[in-house]
Amino acid sequence: MVQQANDESAKSVVVAGIDCGTNSIRLKIARISADGMEEIVPRVLRVVRLGQGVDQTHRFADEALERTYAACREFAEILSEHKVDAIRFVATSATRDASNREEFEDTVESILGVRPEVISGTEEARLSFLAATGTLQVPDAKPPYIVIDLGGGSTELVLGGDGVTKPATEVVAAYSMNVGSVRMTERHLHDDPPTQAQIHDALDDIDRHIDEASKVVPIGEARTIIGVSGTVTTMTALAMGLETYDHTKVDGVRLNFEETFATDDRFLHMTRAERSEYKTIHPGRIDVVGGGAVVLNRVLDRIGQAAYNDHGQQLDSFIASEHGLLDGIVLDLGHRLLADQED
Repeated sequence: MVQQANDESAKSVVVAGIDCGTNSIRLKIARISADGMEEIVPRVLRVVRLGQGVDQTHRFADEALERTYAACREFAEILSEHKVDAIRFVATSATRDASNREEFEDTVESILGVRPEVISGTEEARLSFLAATGTLQVPDAKPPYIVIDLGGGSTELVLGGDGVTKPATEVVAAYSMNVGSVRMTERHLHDDPPTQAQIHDALDDIDRHIDEASKVVPIGEARTIIGVSGTVTTMTALAMGLETYDHTKVDGVRLNFEETFATDDRFLHMTRAERSEYKTIHPGRIDVVGGGAVVLNRVLDRIGQAAYNDHGQQLDSFIASEHGLLDGIVLDLGHRLLADQED
């Protein structure tokens, strides 16, 4: 749902976007104009694990709700310091699956004055694609682009146009798979570290979902892979050897599969205590980053194989992007408000 205020400028708008996912909740405030996006409050992230246990119970845990409400109250304080023309609160995978989502929506609305909008996986994919491709600054990136948005509860695969018959920034096909870092950890990776049997079960699960996704998204047509989300950027930072996370160093980096697979496999087989020694990993991701790593490895490998079978190109790298769903929410909302001003 969008909450609007009076606008005083016909040239730009100030909007706020909130992305509430399975693992984390994020806020961004930005000015949107024909020239692009100017950040006013850069991304504020809190790991709340809203999706804790939802895959098994199909409802939000009380403690998960309290963590999320606390973050919302913090966001309300930040928003009170800025005049915004509109707010959009988007909720994704975990909320789609929760039987007590109305309680969650009512409470969030009472805190922030805007009701969460539970979007479909396809809409989530469209917004992530908008952000990832609209901000892409890699000269050798060739369309069609395929964007992998790897979240806690779901992973979206989004394919764009070839740049000839359809614009490269236009979505051609999208599919949301119910696999993500939290779901894979809770479903399969029960030991610390996980056993080979558990990893094998996770891979089989992921393969089944990719098989279904491939019936909708022709993943083999891709010539450039773009990865977004905290799992993707965290694993990229680890592969780069960064001692602390730095989004300016990660954004736009092209990483080859060999480095990626080796890094993902190493951290998948670590204990939680061993992973906690790495300051590059946000504390809220330490226990689920292995689940995300196994998803990332399998999805990249399957796309690479499909691309080779389709057009003979050896896809062996991907581009990490800091611009995912949250940026898409903000850009899309700003563009719609600007278009309304022109009508």
